[in-house]
Amino acid sequence: MDRITGVQLFIRVVETQSFSKAAAELGITQPTATKAVASMEQRLGARLLHRSTRGVTTTEVGALYYDKCKLIARELDEADNLATLLQAKVGGTLRVSTSVAFGRRVLVPLVLRYMRAHPEVVVDLSFDDRYVNLVEQGIDLAVRMGRLADSTLGARYLGSNPWLMVAAPAYLEQRGTPASLDDLAQHACLVYSSVQGDDRWSLTLPSGDERSVPVKGPLRSNNLSAVLAAARAGFGLAILPWYVARESVADGSVRPVLPDHGLPAQEVHAVFPSPKLVPSKVTSFIGFLQDALQGDWWVRSA
Repeated sequence: MDRITGVQLFIRVVETQSFSKAAAELGITQPTATKAVASMEQRLGARLLHRSTRGVTTTEVGALYYDKCKLIARELDEADNLATLLQAKVGGTLRVSTSVAFGRRVLVPLVLRYMRAHPEVVVDLSFDDRYVNLVEQGIDLAVRMGRLADSTLGARYLGSNPWLMVAAPAYLEQRGTPASLDDLAQHACLVYSSVQGDDRWSLTLPSGDERSVPVKGPLRSNNLSAVLAAARAGFGLAILPWYVARESVADGSVRPVLPDHGLPAQEVHAVFPSPKLVPSKVTSFIGFLQDALQGDWWVRSA
C-alpha cells in the first residue's frame, strides 16, 4: 500500500474507531487494513493506536500523527481541486502549430477572433511546414492537412480543404484555355512540390473517372505563395487550395480552369498530444475551429 493510501486509511481508522469500517470504506479487507497500519507503526518506530475489544483509540503519538495526516489530506484535496479547476478553465497559454500558408491566410484571423472572445487565453502561434512533434515541442494543438497516420495522438475533424486549377487571364489569352486533361501537355504547369511531388496532376473527369497526367513548366516550389505569384504573373497553370486562390479569383487576377473536373480535397484535422484528459482551452479552440470551418469556409472571408 502506498504512503498516501496509508495516510487515508489511518485517518479513517481513527475517525471510525474501527479497522473493519475503514477497510470497507476504502474497498479493502480488514486484515489488509490491520497489516497496513502495523507496517506504518513499524516504519515509524512508534505505536499509533491502542487496540481493544471496545474499539480503536489513538496513543499520544498517534493523536499528533493524526493531526498531521489531516493536514496532508487537506493539502491533497486542495491540489486535486486546483488541478481540476485548471483543467476545466478556458485560460492560460494555448500553443498552436500550423503550416505557413494556412496559418497566415486562414488561422491568423480566426485566432484573433478567438482571442477577442476569450481574452483570458494567451495564444502562442507557430508556423512550420515540417512535421512537428507535439510532445517534444510542447504544442497543445496542431492543425494538419491530409489523411492522418495512425498514432496515439488525439484528433478532431475540422473540415475539408478543396483545390482548384487556375491561370491568369493574360496567360489564357496567349496560350488558350484547356478544354480537357489532354490539353495540359501543351501548357506550362506550375508545380507545388509538397503535394504534387511526382509532377503528375490527378483529376476526376465529369464522367466520374479519375485520371493522372504528367505536367511540366517553368516553376516548381514547396511554397504556395510562390506558386500563386507565378500564376498571377502569367507563367502558367497552377493547382492551389481554394483558400490560397480565393482573393485572386475574386479580383480577377486568376480564373478557374477546367472547373468541371474535380480535384482531391484534403481533410483538415486538429491534432493534440493525447485523446485523454484534454484541457478545456484545447476543446474550446477545437469547437471554435469546427464552427468556423464548416460548410464552404474557403469562399468566405474570416
